[in-house]
Amino acid sequence: MVHHHPGVADGLARAAVFGVSDGLVSNVALILGVAAAAEGDTVMVAGVAGLLAGAASMAAGEYVSVKAQAELIERELEIEQRSIAEQPQEEVNELAAIYRSRGIDPDQARDMATAVMADPDVALEVHAREELGVDPDDTGNPIGAAVTSFFAFALGAILPLLPWFFGEGTAATIASVVIGMVAAAVVGLTLASFTKRSPFRTAARQVLLAAGACALTWAIGSILGTQIS
Repeated sequence: MVHHHPGVADGLARAAVFGVSDGLVSNVALILGVAAAAEGDTVMVAGVAGLLAGAASMAAGEYVSVKAQAELIERELEIEQRSIAEQPQEEVNELAAIYRSRGIDPDQARDMATAVMADPDVALEVHAREELGVDPDDTGNPIGAAVTSFFAFALGAILPLLPWFFGEGTAATIASVVIGMVAAAVVGLTLASFTKRSPFRTAARQVLLAAGACALTWAIGSILGTQIS
């Protein structure tokens, strides 16, 4: 039976999922916190500001993270490539030791390592995977991750803000909460489809995290609103 593995470790997929989740939780919490202390127009302005600032920050952080990771991998690959060219026998010994640790006969392990080292390009790819645990052809796409993060965060952040474009007060607040919790559940179900975990538990976890953030900011906003008034 052939097993197909989803690209759950892919940088763009990760950026999209975390972007939507972060945008949703942070902005619904911000909206409720401000709503507890201020009027409708203030809530909408704060929500839009939170969306733009959060999306920009998320994109910048994702770019720096993926770029730094890519540069680190590239540096390690350069070191490995130089070692393969200058110390081939030592690299054969390292690779043979890895194969032996996996239960392969010592003689066969050395033969396999020697065969791999016969082609420098193959040797670099195998050493990268076996020693570094990376794919030399996939070091990450920092620009793609940044763009994906920006729009994913914006998508998550705009959802709880929508009611405030059409209303205000208690009705808009309740609508934001409902939209936020439903969207959090959808994010949880999406994660469950990747991880093959319990859809109910994963969705419930996302909802509880969002609800906790909302409750905290609502309480703080209420205290601040009372003190200001």
